Amino acid sequence: MAIYFSTENIAFDLKNKLKVKKWISDIIKTQNKKVGDISYLFCDDAYLIEVNRTYLDHDTYTDIITFDYVEGDLISGDIMISVERVKENAQLFNTSFDQELHRVIIHGILHLLGQGDKTDKQAAQMRKKEEAALALWNSMA
Repeated sequence: MAIYFSTENIAFDLKNKLKVKKWISDIIKTQNKKVGDISYLFCDDAYLIEVNRTYLDHDTYTDIITFDYVEGDLISGDIMISVERVKENAQLFNTSFDQELHRVIIHGILHLLGQGDKTDKQAAQMRKKEEAALALWNSMA
């Protein structure tokens, strides 16, 4: 069981991979769950919108798509992130690229842990959990 990082259609290198893996593992463990196989794919808008159209029948740009393969307490899934959307959203929300990237990275994990974001109440809960996870990230050495 492991956490993997790869890219498609872009040149991108995630910084602090070991720290990111530990952070993700710590978040999963706080929910009394176990890390399964989690694959992150960093890509461009063109790749992610094609996945969105093909598998989800959505014709919209998005920053993240999460495919859930969770079985019981074993947290597994594929998480695809558009680096282009993350850059644009960082500017839109007046935050750093790294901060927005980490928010999106953990957003996918929170989905795998069962947190939805379709309703206003769920979205508010998601944001609160993202903020708590980011505080943990910022406190890590």
